[in-house]
Amino acid sequence: MALRTIRIQGDEVLNKRCREVTEMTPRIATLIEDMIETMDHANGVGLAACQVGILKRIVVIDVGDGPIVLINPEILETEGSQTGDEGCLSLPGKAGVVTRPNYVKVRALDENMVERELEGTELLARAFCHEIDHLDGHLYTELVEGDLFDVRYEEEEE
Repeated sequence: MALRTIRIQGDEVLNKRCREVTEMTPRIATLIEDMIETMDHANGVGLAACQVGILKRIVVIDVGDGPIVLINPEILETEGSQTGDEGCLSLPGKAGVVTRPNYVKVRALDENMVERELEGTELLARAFCHEIDHLDGHLYTELVEGDLFDVRYEEEEE
């Protein structure tokens, strides 16, 4: 496994639509492992393949219960709303207020190319929407209510 370079806002790859994954290859498997390691290293909640420069419809998410891999995800259902601070590994040190659904149901393939449906509320619902937006070339800044603000995360003590 290896850490990948996270692309920063302004990099044109972040504004492109990602292509579907049709088969699991050793390269795709390595990419997924690297994405999880990169997300963890950056203390992120989610990471889309385009954020590491690969235009594939793959996201990884970890809201504290272990990593979730979504290949070719699509949102099936949403309900309710939540408004809160949202940030992105591609905009380090910035955050903004965004309204997202409070419940989201998605269908995707897992790392074994098995179709699954997953449901999430609160942070997981927000992460589903945020990361799937990345696959379509959209950043959360398009949805920010008001201005972006600076954030600083204290390093966790070991």
